[in-house]
Amino acid sequence: MRSTFSSLKNMFKVPDLRNKIIFTLVIIAVYRLGSWVPLPGIDFKQLQSLESASSKGGVLGFLNLFSGGGLTRFAVLGLGIMPYITAEIIIQLLIVVVPKFEQWRDEGAVGQKKLTQTARYLTVALALMQATGLAFVFHNGGGGFLGGGQGTTIDLIPKFTVPRVLLIVLTMTAGTAFVMWLGELITQRGIGQGMSLLIFTNVVSGLPSGGAAVRAQGGNFKFFVILALSLGLLVAIVFVEQGQRRIPVTFAKRVVGRRMYGGQSTYIPMKVNTGGVIPIIFASSVLYFPVLLSNVLPSQGWGRTLQNFISQHLVTPSNWVYISLYGLLIIGFAYFYAAIQFDPHQQAEIIRKQGGYIPGIRPGPPTERHLQNILNRITLPGALFLAFIALLPSLFLAFWHITRYPFAGTTLLISVGVALETMKQIDSQLMMRNYEGFLK
Repeated sequence: MRSTFSSLKNMFKVPDLRNKIIFTLVIIAVYRLGSWVPLPGIDFKQLQSLESASSKGGVLGFLNLFSGGGLTRFAVLGLGIMPYITAEIIIQLLIVVVPKFEQWRDEGAVGQKKLTQTARYLTVALALMQATGLAFVFHNGGGGFLGGGQGTTIDLIPKFTVPRVLLIVLTMTAGTAFVMWLGELITQRGIGQGMSLLIFTNVVSGLPSGGAAVRAQGGNFKFFVILALSLGLLVAIVFVEQGQRRIPVTFAKRVVGRRMYGGQSTYIPMKVNTGGVIPIIFASSVLYFPVLLSNVLPSQGWGRTLQNFISQHLVTPSNWVYISLYGLLIIGFAYFYAAIQFDPHQQAEIIRKQGGYIPGIRPGPPTERHLQNILNRITLPGALFLAFIALLPSLFLAFWHITRYPFAGTTLLISVGVALETMKQIDSQLMMRNYEGFLK
């Protein structure tokens, strides 16, 4: 305890670091304020019904998690960081299939700047489409977002005119651009990665009210059982996030002129959870797509039947079809994203060109097959763990009928990942100035 307070004291001793921390806190405060400023033209009496529906999880609950509750308040910053996350995921996928993007990635800082600019334009385009879609969906009762037939009672935009809808859409799009700017400000002038800290702020902001709701619904016994389980889950997430397989690599000695290079050994770190929370976002986006499509289906006949199926099975978190499909999608996307992040062929080529080799493995194709086998084996426990922590709220909803579970695995995963990364940055700056850091 004394060491922790000493580290906190050291953190504020350095003027440069202290200013960065204060600047970051101010930006976060501005962002949280914006998530409470309501949009013009919204029926405030219906917002309580929307917030109650979001507490039951599903698509709306997931989107509301990443907006810090701003979506159910239909705030100026209601879309939150979700359009930017989606844009970044799309860019990472396009790098694999678009040669121009791959070329930019290999150009270093100049190419990264071009990719970042492309992600910004794509973020604005996605925010424009999402804001328009949400305006139509919540004017028509909420569609499949709410499930269980609850959507027919909610109309957030009773005076649905072109100027009013245009104002709402443009305001939400401008709010997304503002959020993106705030995140980049934190990255440039604050401490930590800006977008990640804003997501961290969103998910943590709902913990106190969510804990109170769990206690009100389930009583003290269920509350303390869930709290104890969440603490155990927190330890497990830290363990998995830090877990990695270190593949030894040895570089042969070579003489250049009068100097000898190489001869040292290093390792390639392969994380157990390569994708972090990205596979969960992928899986939720896939389940989110048919919900959007259901809003344009015919209201009678086969269209009505399909809408009912989607509403009952793909939106309700306690449904076993939702649980099974969601879990399988997370496992599949965990493998998919791991393959994108770590390319065995590229790694084998880099090792060969640098004159290195893995002890006991021949360079070239044998090294590539060796890395691929390790990647397949190490991704499985990480994928299963991700599926478990993402489905934990659905399991509680199915067995205990707890409709609000704030200590969900997704929430804890984001919180732990961002906190560890931010602490590492603070530690590195303290170590540069000969101060003792948090992580030992």
